[in-house]
Amino acid sequence: MSTTSPVVAIVDGYSSGNFLPAAFTRLGARVVHVRSTPEWMTSMLLPDVSNYIGDLVYEDEQSMVRQLKELDVIAVIAGQEPGVPLADRLSELLGLATNGSDLSLARRDKYEMIEAVRKAGLLCAEQFKTADAGSAVDWAESLGSYPVVVKPLSSASTDGVSVCADADEVRRAVEQVLASRDIFDLPNREVLIQSYLDGDEYIVDTVSADGHRFAVGVWQYDKNLVNGKNIYDKDILVSEDEAVVAELVAYVDTVLAALNIQHGPTHTEVKMTSKGPALVEVGARLNGNMNPEFHQICLGHNQADLIALAYARPEAFVERYGDRVYSRRQPAIVYNAPSVQEGTVRAINDDAVREIGALDTVYLAVVKVKPGGKVRRTIDLLTSPLRIFMTGVTDEDITKDYRRLVELKDEVYQF
Repeated sequence: MSTTSPVVAIVDGYSSGNFLPAAFTRLGARVVHVRSTPEWMTSMLLPDVSNYIGDLVYEDEQSMVRQLKELDVIAVIAGQEPGVPLADRLSELLGLATNGSDLSLARRDKYEMIEAVRKAGLLCAEQFKTADAGSAVDWAESLGSYPVVVKPLSSASTDGVSVCADADEVRRAVEQVLASRDIFDLPNREVLIQSYLDGDEYIVDTVSADGHRFAVGVWQYDKNLVNGKNIYDKDILVSEDEAVVAELVAYVDTVLAALNIQHGPTHTEVKMTSKGPALVEVGARLNGNMNPEFHQICLGHNQADLIALAYARPEAFVERYGDRVYSRRQPAIVYNAPSVQEGTVRAINDDAVREIGALDTVYLAVVKVKPGGKVRRTIDLLTSPLRIFMTGVTDEDITKDYRRLVELKDEVYQF
């Protein structure tokens, strides 16, 4: 019997996927990175390859399977959304815990995703995909009601998402998407247009092992109108005893079944509409706003360590977390501060940053743009220049500090 520590392959460990190596290390496992593309996807925070025993570049199934067999990997998982199809396929070929490749497209392509959910009989938006702005306008007009939503097929972080009030706005939004690349630096060859779902929007994060799901946390989106866009402002942690949580988790369970997600994480966005919960989209990966230490404080667990446990010690995961729901330890929000300014950053105002960090409920303030970088007017999550994690004893304490942050946010960057 081998005495070496087990090896886990992480495909495309970008952005919050950077938290996974340490989580597996804490359980005594080593990690190897698998890159699904020859070039790095520079639109996201790159993986820190120093945390891996190697960085393998995918060329073909046969050679990659051979390399992973030589390492005797015990699991293959996606670190970020572009890696989902390859992680599905490699885990399937290696005979490891897998969601299988049959529905991989539906876990990445938002059109196929909604169609799979519709096929399962679940409430969801009406939709149409096209490569032609005129066809999108025709569909919107035939729907008979505005607003409608235009978005890329496979992006994230609200990249390219527009809520359109009339045919002219639809045409402009579609043309903009088709002329651009998504967050993963891939060309948008088609665009998705959907009916607008009313109601409040929520995040439901989960981790599963062998079909046993743990609801990691439910967060409610709070939005503000900035620069002509209704953008995500705060993610607010919802207490597990609120009635909406049970309804949302039950709905997400049916979504996971429809997409055959039996293993690993999901980050699901759901609207609680006047007709009931309806899927916005689901990613088979970590929450992009996840910070392990912050989540340990407000929830007593975090998605990265739960993923590691689910793959490295699945029986222990199921025994402790399987088919259960989180308990909120204390109130928390994640504030994605918007900017009405833009320009090249000359310097960071350290006094403003210190004042932000000194607020009682601020756990961590992430200053996303360095001197020499560019701040854009915020139109989506990608263009928010500050991310601030907040938690405290009471909601009132957080609200008081949030109001001060709104006053301070535009003092951080000097142009």
